[in-house]
Amino acid sequence: MFTGIIEEIGKVLRFEPGKLVIGAKLVLEGTKTGDSIAVNGVCLTVTKIGSRDFTADVMPETLSRSSLGKLTSGSHVNLERAMAADGRFGGHIVSGHIDGTGTIEKIVKDGNAVRYQIAAEPGIMRGIVEKGSVAIDGISLTVTMAGKERFEVSVIPHTLGETILAEKRQGAVVNLENDIIGKYVERLLTFEKEEKKTTLTKEFLLQAGF
Repeated sequence: MFTGIIEEIGKVLRFEPGKLVIGAKLVLEGTKTGDSIAVNGVCLTVTKIGSRDFTADVMPETLSRSSLGKLTSGSHVNLERAMAADGRFGGHIVSGHIDGTGTIEKIVKDGNAVRYQIAAEPGIMRGIVEKGSVAIDGISLTVTMAGKERFEVSVIPHTLGETILAEKRQGAVVNLENDIIGKYVERLLTFEKEEKKTTLTKEFLLQAGF
């Protein structure tokens, strides 16, 4: 589990078939093989640790659901180690399991902050709530506007300086993870309806002897 508070900006050293090698420093402290590190919000398992880098396996499923496949040597990435049991919960509950990607449509300067407008598919937008939380490339952010096809977040200078968000431009693809609590609530509310719908199908009635 993660909090969405980025610890360090790392650098992709190599992207080999099925393996991602990332240069880092802070997130290597106390990390061992088998531990989890969120890379742009994607939970990856550390398979090898060097003095200034770590290696993680990347499955085809991960590449298809996230923007990691667009990374190249030299790309910067947000890094966060899994939350320690005695750590502060500065962001929100982030699982590192990406729900999909979104596209930055607008970037607008707003006083000392910067507003990002991001378009996403309906399945993701259903879980975006105004004043709720969303993880964008692993960054815990508060939603300031939520529509049917797009939403906005407002980012303070500190967050821009500590993450790769400042490098993003209009048209960039970002990883999105909805609030996990909202996903559980949605599942609980819709499961019974799905179950009832299933029991009333023609196939079910035939199997029951009707």
